[in-house]
Amino acid sequence: MHKLLVFQNEELLYRALTHRSYVHENPQAGEHNERLEFLGDALLNFLSGEYLYCRYPDKGEDELTRRRSALVDEKQLAKFAIAIGLDLRMRLGKGAIREGGFQNPNLLSSTFEAIVGAYYLDNNLNVEALRAAVEPLFNSVPESIVESRSHVDCKNRLQEWAQRNVTLTPPKYITIQAGGSSHAPEFAAKVFIDEKEYGEGKGRNKKEAEKAAAEDALAKLKQQGLLT
Repeated sequence: MHKLLVFQNEELLYRALTHRSYVHENPQAGEHNERLEFLGDALLNFLSGEYLYCRYPDKGEDELTRRRSALVDEKQLAKFAIAIGLDLRMRLGKGAIREGGFQNPNLLSSTFEAIVGAYYLDNNLNVEALRAAVEPLFNSVPESIVESRSHVDCKNRLQEWAQRNVTLTPPKYITIQAGGSSHAPEFAAKVFIDEKEYGEGKGRNKKEAEKAAAEDALAKLKQQGLLT
């Protein structure tokens, strides 16, 4: 069993594995994992940033930002989740299971974030213990994959364009839940640069919706001849 799944407080582990859809069908199950997911996301951004800063002393801020986005994007986090066996342990509602939830990259990546947050709490906020658990996963990602993905991150490309041509203030994303069911929500996002709307998009979560909005903005800039 991977060390990220070894807990002193098993209730904390169960909460990290529990999706909203499971609680909806089993009210007695207690709290779902979304608060832990929030914490885990913040921790992964910090740890991946630190990891890349130390590993690539010759890389600048823009390149490190792109590489961090590639290292902790939904697709890669879902692979980490499968690597430690979360696809066999997630607590999902019947509807989510029927829709292929155990193979859903969004659910896998979200659960991985929740596990990271829970592991940090279970170890009394000891970031050293968490770092020791996640760095081997970072090391397992081939350099070629991180490098290739780092060049296609649309949110970072849009931010770079905005800072070169409009304002140093990063693009602002406004995201709302637009519909869908409790276990398969749909989100809509708009991206603004210097208070002007540049694009919009939809996705199964906020990250996907924001990415779609950035892609839409980049496509429009290309059509206008403002981006090559």
